Amino acid sequence: MPRLDHPGPVSEVHEIAARGFGAQAAAYDRGRPSYPPDAVRWLVTRLRIGPGRRVIDLAAGTGKLTALLAGSGADLVAVEPVGAMRDVLRARLPDVPVVAGVAEALPFAASSADAVTVAQAFHWFDARRAMADLARVVRPGGRLGLIWNERDRSHAWVDAVWSVMDRVERRAPWRDHRDGRGGPGESWSERGLAGRDGWSPWTEATFFHVQRCTREQVIDRFRSVSHIAALPPARQRAVLAEVAAILDGHPDTRGRTALGIPYRVDALYAERLS
Repeated sequence: MPRLDHPGPVSEVHEIAARGFGAQAAAYDRGRPSYPPDAVRWLVTRLRIGPGRRVIDLAAGTGKLTALLAGSGADLVAVEPVGAMRDVLRARLPDVPVVAGVAEALPFAASSADAVTVAQAFHWFDARRAMADLARVVRPGGRLGLIWNERDRSHAWVDAVWSVMDRVERRAPWRDHRDGRGGPGESWSERGLAGRDGWSPWTEATFFHVQRCTREQVIDRFRSVSHIAALPPARQRAVLAEVAAILDGHPDTRGRTALGIPYRVDALYAERLS
C-alpha cells in the first residue's frame, strides 16, 4: 500500500457529511447505487490500475467503488474519515486496508501513490487544498480519477422525488443557488482547477445506468442523503413520508414492487505533471 506518514487531522470533514453519513451508514450502503461496468473499466484503464500499482480510494464511504477495484490486483488502500462508514467498509472488504483521513491532509508520504480515485465525494472537499495535497502524494505521471452518479430527472416521478431533495439541500455547498438544482458533481469544475496546481487538464467521459430497487430501497436512497440523514428525527420522518407519498401516489410508481432510478455517470481524470 502507499507508504503511510503520521495520519493528518480528520476533523475537517464537512459537519453535515460527518453527522449525516455517520448516522445513516447502513442506509447509505443499502440505498446508494454502484457504478456501471463501462464507467469502471474506463476509470481503471485511464488510471492504469492493475498489479504492482499503488492506489488510494479516497473518501471511500462504505466501499461502493472500492469493491469494484479490489479485484484489479492493485495495491489498494481505502481512506474514509467517518468511523461508521469505515466499519461498513471493513466488514465488506476485510482484506483491504482502511485508514482515517481527509483529502486536504492525506496520511501518506510524498509521491507514494500511482493513482487516486474519488467516488461521489469531491464536492465535499476544499478543492484547492485537496488538489495541492493530492499533488504531493501522487507521483509525477500518476493520475487522479473522479466519478459521480448524477441525478437524471428525465422521468416525471424521479423529478418529483428529487424535488423534495431540492428543498432539503438548498443550502448545500455544491448547489447552484440560482435555481437550487445542481447535483454534487456539476459545479466543482467551475472552481478553476483544470490544468493548475501541477495537474493536466481533465479528460472526461459520460455513462448511463439504472439502479434497480424496491420501494423501500428508494426510500433508503433518500434516507442516506447527508442533508436528510442529519435532520432531527421528526423532520427526517416528514421528508421521507413525502417521498413515500409520491411513490404511492404517482401513476408511474403506484403499486409497483420494482423501480428503476436513472443516473448519468460523470467520470474524469487528470495526470500529475512532473
